[in-house]
Amino acid sequence: MSRLRYNRSAAVEHLRSRCSKLCRAIDEIGPLGLRVAGERDLFEALAAAIVYQQLSGKAAATIHGRFVALFKDGRPAADESLGLGYEPLRGVGLSHNKALAILDLAAKAEGGDLLPLRRFSRLDDQAVVDNLCQVRGIGPWTAQMFLIFNLGRPDVMPATDLGVQKGVQAVYRMRKLPGPDQVLRRTRQLAPFRSAASWYFWRAADTQLPA
Repeated sequence: MSRLRYNRSAAVEHLRSRCSKLCRAIDEIGPLGLRVAGERDLFEALAAAIVYQQLSGKAAATIHGRFVALFKDGRPAADESLGLGYEPLRGVGLSHNKALAILDLAAKAEGGDLLPLRRFSRLDDQAVVDNLCQVRGIGPWTAQMFLIFNLGRPDVMPATDLGVQKGVQAVYRMRKLPGPDQVLRRTRQLAPFRSAASWYFWRAADTQLPA
């Protein structure tokens, strides 16, 4: 795993200084465990993101393993995906929509519509999201996950994510689950390290902090 592209200690100290309630959550949860995936092919990374969408970890891992096994050396590639076509993708357990999304991803990667991974370092977050979201099956949430866990960007708040919403509700003792606008308002002061904050909200949703 590669390192975050920001200072871990500085991010946590910033979050502690900006919000006493989040500071308490950090004390309960412990050190920041956010990790960034090592550099790899853009098609491979995005194909995995598509496979894992809306599935439990075990089911997604099984289907992803079958998908990977279709390729030489176990490394999914855009040109090979186009050569395989629709039926083999369906055959490994991908839904109709995910199979079409993989093929659209492959076509756009091969056609140059998607920028090379190395080019993303020169783009701001929204430009990366815009480039990725032209692919069928990739929306803002998937693009934000890519920003956090593949590019290591420091200030991403995936406000539509249910886990983040539940974490914000737990940390701030909110009676109702906050919507995306509420999440963004409540966490605005945590910039420029909202990616780290997101990780703590995910953990807070998992751990159900005591009252």
